[in-house]
Amino acid sequence: MERQGQGDRVTGYRELPDLAVRNLGGGVVWADDDAFAARENLITPGPSVFDPAAFGHKGKVYDGWETRRRREPGHDVAIVRLGVPGIVRGVVVDTSWFTGNHPPEASVEGIHVDGHPSVDDLLAADGWTPLLPRTAIKGDTENAFAVTSGQLVSHVRLRIFPDGGVARLRVHGEAIPDPRMIDALGTIDLAALEYGGLVSGCSNLFYCSPNNLLLPGPARSMGEGWETARRRDDGNDWVEVTLAAQSSVAVAELDTSWFLHNAPGSATLRGRDGDGPWQDLVLPTALQPDTRHRFPVPGVPVTAVRLDIHPDGGMARLRLHGSPTPAGREALERRRRDALA
Repeated sequence: MERQGQGDRVTGYRELPDLAVRNLGGGVVWADDDAFAARENLITPGPSVFDPAAFGHKGKVYDGWETRRRREPGHDVAIVRLGVPGIVRGVVVDTSWFTGNHPPEASVEGIHVDGHPSVDDLLAADGWTPLLPRTAIKGDTENAFAVTSGQLVSHVRLRIFPDGGVARLRVHGEAIPDPRMIDALGTIDLAALEYGGLVSGCSNLFYCSPNNLLLPGPARSMGEGWETARRRDDGNDWVEVTLAAQSSVAVAELDTSWFLHNAPGSATLRGRDGDGPWQDLVLPTALQPDTRHRFPVPGVPVTAVRLDIHPDGGMARLRLHGSPTPAGREALERRRRDALA
């Protein structure tokens, strides 16, 4: 999906959600050194910012992770817990603003560990596998690399050779939910990124990514939702979401929070099972600004939904409360088992 694109399908890994980002629950659990700039900056949402006049007691202030100059052999390491375990399709080692102090090479490895492992557990763990081999990278650049591994990953390990600064680490992929947790919870948000929801098409993402619609928690500003450009034609904007598995939706939530003078005038929601026909879930209905709208939904099996907004505007969140069908539950279990194999 290109900026200002119309009716595009999601085809590139950089259009997939960042599984490591802070507002999805990611965390930088350990780094061997962050003398100049804190490791936590690696997973901050949004691009790195730079103030040429900002200096602190440790030197130049960078919005990223920066280690001290090495005077001995070795390299620096940071370990990131993904907000949601999944299959990694691509990584971005972003060195924005780091020019003479960026690492010349980097690598990324992944591992899946159940539960909530401690730092000591992760440092001692066997089974780290390469996602990105040791590779040359450039300074002040979004160094993007496709990943071909199909394994389930809960943590990634970034190595920089020998030292230096990285602004952001993006880990794009597909969330793989644990069916046991879904069973225990019962009704879940079937569209949520953490349960495998995925934006599979979008008409326009001029201001904000449609992935924001599926993030956990309420939006805290307009910038944390999805907003399209102003339409000057007779069409309308839309977003399509593929669910992790066949599911039955009970309640749909169309949330326009924070959108006061730029909320859509109305919306419709449709769903379909596989390649079957689209069926109405929420009939055309007027939307109010800055409001969480909830609608009961016919409990038909669906694997994807399409939200049409008329004619354009912004939405904070799309929630689809329900549960997987028995066939969907079996498919989830099979997919997770294959990713662990």
